Amino acid sequence: MSLDTPQAETRRERLTAHEALQRLEHERTSRLTQLRAIEETRPDAEEQVMSTQKDTIRRVLAEVEAAVARVGNGSYGICRDCAKPIPVERLEILPYTPFCVPCQRKAV
Repeated sequence: MSLDTPQAETRRERLTAHEALQRLEHERTSRLTQLRAIEETRPDAEEQVMSTQKDTIRRVLAEVEAAVARVGNGSYGICRDCAKPIPVERLEILPYTPFCVPCQRKAV
């Protein structure tokens, strides 16, 4: 790589299917571990907090499963709203996201 080469040219625009699946499997394993830990907590723990945490983890697990399906059908890394590629940097941080940042902001 030359010092004259702009950094944008050296970055890949897409994750490979293998890289995406590795990141998604890591997310799945992390969430399942969190869920198990919550379910094994003391019975006197605040039930509402635990229920909310479990719901959040289950939602993320569903998003991970949906992302795995997108890898399988070839639509992974394409924004579900605007159909533009999701930047690889975003997918490295949040591998199961179905939206680019601008579309995610509109959805909130």
